[in-house]
Amino acid sequence: MITKTILSLFLTFSFLTCLGNTDTVSIKNHLENITKTATYRNHQNITQLNIIADYIKNHLSKYSDSTSFQGYEIEGKIYKNVICSFGTENKSRIIVGAHYDVCGEQEGADDNASGVVALLELAKQFKGQKLSKRIDLVAYTLEEPPYFRTEYMGSYIHAKYLADHQIEVFGMLSVEMIGFFSNEKKSQNYPLGILSWFYGNKGDYITLVNKFGKGKFARQFSKRFKQGETIKTKKFTAPKALPGIDFSDHLNYWNFGYSAMMITDTSFYRNKNYHRKTDTIETLDINRMAKVIDGIYLALLKLTQ
Repeated sequence: MITKTILSLFLTFSFLTCLGNTDTVSIKNHLENITKTATYRNHQNITQLNIIADYIKNHLSKYSDSTSFQGYEIEGKIYKNVICSFGTENKSRIIVGAHYDVCGEQEGADDNASGVVALLELAKQFKGQKLSKRIDLVAYTLEEPPYFRTEYMGSYIHAKYLADHQIEVFGMLSVEMIGFFSNEKKSQNYPLGILSWFYGNKGDYITLVNKFGKGKFARQFSKRFKQGETIKTKKFTAPKALPGIDFSDHLNYWNFGYSAMMITDTSFYRNKNYHRKTDTIETLDINRMAKVIDGIYLALLKLTQ
């Protein structure tokens, strides 16, 4: 009896230590440091943008010895992606990315400080983990207009580098706006009105966005994320041409033939603060945001152990 009790306690402890333990206080501190800045972190304020890049790199460096900038030049200005790696002894890699720039003069708490904070919290949880695949956490610059859908996007620069160097990529996850939720009726919209019949009209869930022919990584990540049951989740698979399905950094990995997907609160289909000054920390549900991050961590852990 004692032996069985000890074994049960051990198994319970082992399970709990594998669970994500995202700290909501840490989330809020990072959100404040990223959004409450002297100027807005847009392409015109290169100094502020690179201050945030430094902030991201400094925190990622606490958890990985393999952290660096990927710089590139536009009209004499140097813009920077930040890359942090775990399991570098492995050949095949998974990319988890989020952009840190904003559109115009706004704080961009949901778009996309929320995604960047996910990278910072994931780094903390992956420290010391034994992985079967390499995980690269990448914070991108210049996702927003006027560079969206151009070769100056940070994610395009990164994806092209991987393709040019024939680096083996199992898949890519774009973390794009994961902090806004609502339990109110009619708080969720869709590119096609009929979709509300299938997905409901409350914005109380996180969405896994895939295209048809999504590939092995996107299929396996989606399955394992839902199995984690950390938060209410819905999977959305549609043609690439459907409006909104490629509105983030994963589009550049699609363009280079990689299996890629997006996890999101559905952006402007739910969050009416999108690209407005009202996109502030006060509008975010940090508790549910933490559960999203835990879900990402658990799914990635299952794919790499």
